[in-house]
Amino acid sequence: MFPTFQVRISGMDPSAEYVLLMDFIPVDDKRYRYAFHNSSWLVAGRADVAAPSRMHFHPDSPAPGAQWMKQTVSFDTLKLTNNLLDDNGHMILNSMHRYQPRFHVVYVDPAPNSHLNAYKNFCSFSFPETRFMAVTAYQNHRITQLKIASNPFAKGFRTTDPQAW
Repeated sequence: MFPTFQVRISGMDPSAEYVLLMDFIPVDDKRYRYAFHNSSWLVAGRADVAAPSRMHFHPDSPAPGAQWMKQTVSFDTLKLTNNLLDDNGHMILNSMHRYQPRFHVVYVDPAPNSHLNAYKNFCSFSFPETRFMAVTAYQNHRITQLKIASNPFAKGFRTTDPQAW
C-alpha cells in the first residue's frame, strides 16, 4: 500500500503482548470514475460486490507493548490487490471504490478462560484522513512519479536518466 500506513502507539502495558492488525471497509456504496477535464472524482454508479474481507496481521505480532511503543509502527509489508482469486494473502479491494483503513490492537490475554473476555480485549481505530480511492493506475502522473521514487517495490520502473524526471 502506498503511501504506507504508520502509527505511533502509547498507553500499552509494556510487558503485555499485543497483536496489531489492519483491515479496510468501504466508505460508501458507490463506484467512481476520474474526470480528467476538471480533475475530480465523479460517482459512476453503485458499488461492485464487496470483495472477501481479510485482516492483515503486522508481521511482528504478537509483541510486548514496550516494543510497539518504542518506535513508529509501519505496515510496509501490507499489499493490496483487486484480484478476487488472490491466494497470497493480499488485501482485496475493488478498484475505483473508496475505503477507510481500520487499525486494530488486540490484547493477548494469557488467562486460560480468555475467550470469556474476548469482546473487551481489543480496540479499533479509524482515521478519516487515511481514506483513499483504490485504483489500479494512478490518475495523476505526479503521484505515479512519487510512488516510483518512494516505493522500494517499484525499482523496475525507476530510470537513471534525469531528463525523464
